[in-house]
Amino acid sequence: MTEPEQAGGPTSESRREFIKTSTVAVVGGTLAASLGPARMAHAGEDDTIKIGLIGCGGRGTGAAGQALRTAGKVKLVAVGDAFADRVASSLQNLGREGEIAEKIDVPEERRFVGFDAYKNVIDAGVDLVILATPPGFRPVHFKAAVDAGKHVFMEKPVAVDGPGVRDVIAAAEIAKQKGLAVGVGLQRRHEAPYIETIKRLQDGEIGDILAARVYWNGAGVWVHPRKEGQTDMEYQMRNWYYFNWLCGDHIVEQHIHNLDVINWLKNSYPVKAQGMGGRQVRVAPEFGEIYDHHAVEFEYADGTRMFSYCRHIPNCWDSVTEHAIGSKGTANLSAATIEPKEGEKWRYRGEKKNPYQVEHDDLFASIRAGKPINEGEAGAQSTMTAILGRLATYSGKVVTLDSAINSQISLAPKVYAFDAEAPKVVVATPGVTVVV
Repeated sequence: MTEPEQAGGPTSESRREFIKTSTVAVVGGTLAASLGPARMAHAGEDDTIKIGLIGCGGRGTGAAGQALRTAGKVKLVAVGDAFADRVASSLQNLGREGEIAEKIDVPEERRFVGFDAYKNVIDAGVDLVILATPPGFRPVHFKAAVDAGKHVFMEKPVAVDGPGVRDVIAAAEIAKQKGLAVGVGLQRRHEAPYIETIKRLQDGEIGDILAARVYWNGAGVWVHPRKEGQTDMEYQMRNWYYFNWLCGDHIVEQHIHNLDVINWLKNSYPVKAQGMGGRQVRVAPEFGEIYDHHAVEFEYADGTRMFSYCRHIPNCWDSVTEHAIGSKGTANLSAATIEPKEGEKWRYRGEKKNPYQVEHDDLFASIRAGKPINEGEAGAQSTMTAILGRLATYSGKVVTLDSAINSQISLAPKVYAFDAEAPKVVVATPGVTVVV
């Protein structure tokens, strides 16, 4: 499946530039410094980790490039996407990057196209798969990779509905039992300023955490005009961001980053939510069914509230940030600053590395050490937080986590094929739409 580039997040081009201009160590992760090929686990006899890429859009291409820059021997040996043009452009873009071009070995027979391409990549003799399709496919692809005994890096979010989240949690547990590494693209958890700031907050620098505010407000993303002869299924696939069975709405696809930061800080997940949202400016048919704004109040089990705002409307106030309010001060986690009511303001001044690279460095280092990390359940739970928010705004009701995660409402189509019937486009109406 394909995943075009995302506004508001690094494209493959901007990621490459970030790598060139950032302070990126050869071995960048916290796990990597003391590890070597002699401690390699689950790879070929020559210690080469063979990589398969599933989803060849901008995000997948960027992730593959970062995987190929990790320490030790690595090789990209298979790629797959729903669209042939995405396979070609991904390999072309990766081949332009001189430092990794020699690590690409993908002949025609290991370039797969179609809805079943993921199966072929998994069966192509790989050790690790990168899952970077639209998130609606993630539960199916993740389960198939784990069943086949493959390590996984999967982009966030990891599902778009309750059934998908349940499937990912179950597969993550099987991966743990099998000793497989699972990385999830919530790169803030691998970013030194966030790590240090959250540690300080968890150690009590602003006292008890009373509330949090999180934002992902921006102008929105691309639209690809319908081409002559396209089926509805292909059109939706090319414009996956606007259809919930593929994207989950932008509160799930983008805002998950900010929600995850507070879940990480709290070391827990909201138990219920209520909110409001709608479509104010993106009302034309090409914008599918997602809302262009959401405002949600999440509640944790201890009564703490997280106030969440995300918007895709041009010419408005933009912010992609996270803030914590404590009994003894406040913190801007995205800026890595803490302002206690008494004492001096603290700001992170340590080394900064590209977190998109570090998350891969950490994952591959854990494989080589034989101590695989597994971020699957945490990624699934934060995905569920974002889905919970969508269900609250779509319904206009208070929605509990239990009802949301146990919902039997699946957004998936009955048949995955370009000539199959695409899911019906239905814009949610608060007070009317049934969500669980």
